[in-house]
Amino acid sequence: MRPPLNRRPAAPPLNGPRYNEFISAPKVRVIDENGENLGVLLTAEAIEQAADVGLDLVEVSPNADPPVCKFLDVGKYKYEAQKKANLARKSQKTQEIKEIKMRPNIDDHDYDVKMRKVNDFIAEGDKVKLTLRFRGRELAHGELGMRLLQRVQADVAETAKVEQHPRMEGRQMLMVLAPK
Repeated sequence: MRPPLNRRPAAPPLNGPRYNEFISAPKVRVIDENGENLGVLLTAEAIEQAADVGLDLVEVSPNADPPVCKFLDVGKYKYEAQKKANLARKSQKTQEIKEIKMRPNIDDHDYDVKMRKVNDFIAEGDKVKLTLRFRGRELAHGELGMRLLQRVQADVAETAKVEQHPRMEGRQMLMVLAPK
């Protein structure tokens, strides 16, 4: 017969909850597999009771006094927590900034096409950065650009709000709209 291997206990979990022998508190509040409160027990006693049921003692609320532990299957608990985190990450919508470029003397039909795109972007939940580019002598007529951006602001008033009011930056005038 072989001599027993001198195995060291597994390393404590780096991420996720502490369980069984990795729970450092001397006493813990215990909740069994059915959700019943068993009261405050010594950690060793609680681990024993969990093993009798065929489960692990998992620390669910380490910051409580005393820490709250539950009879759970650690692998299943970690797996479900990971699935929940993945689902939350998947359902997150990142807000992008879409840019629409115009000129101060834009024609009506071109303006309508640009506005349709602005409305589409805002409906998708994205921010829209309107850039008005001035060329040559157009720069002397900044009021034309301001009038155009105020027209845009009035057209999207019910669906979007102005996040950044029109301002000049070199040869261009910028305005940022965000969905309401």
